[in-house]
Amino acid sequence: MYLHDLSPVDGSVREGKRKGRGHGTGNGKTSGRGHKGQKSRSGSGIRRGFEGGQMPLARRVPKRGFNNIFAKPLTAINVAALNRFPDGATVGVDELLESGVLSKCEYGVKLLGNGTLTKKLHVKAAAFSESAKQKIIDAGGKAEVV
Repeated sequence: MYLHDLSPVDGSVREGKRKGRGHGTGNGKTSGRGHKGQKSRSGSGIRRGFEGGQMPLARRVPKRGFNNIFAKPLTAINVAALNRFPDGATVGVDELLESGVLSKCEYGVKLLGNGTLTKKLHVKAAAFSESAKQKIIDAGGKAEVV
């Protein structure tokens, strides 16, 4: 079998309707566009988000501050999740993925300070909240920014 032998299944492909070829075809005169109006004109087309002259939703909704579209969102976990690791262990992204604390981590991990830490751990992460860093140090561990 060669590429030139291939053809679509019978009945799966229809010929396109020929517009503007007389009223006997059912698509003559106005070619299925109806009478007058914006959509009947040649070159017509309404851009995405256009609401007929009404102020579009994207412009009606209030906007505040700065939204960095290039920001890399960090995966956040709490200090309490680190208690599953043995005392004196080094905890990084790979260890968190292996143990099931994280299912995926695209850009890095940020440690947040919710909960308590009872183990002495060496934690490597992209970012720490102040309270998380303090709890790790208080437990006798070390917080390292990677």
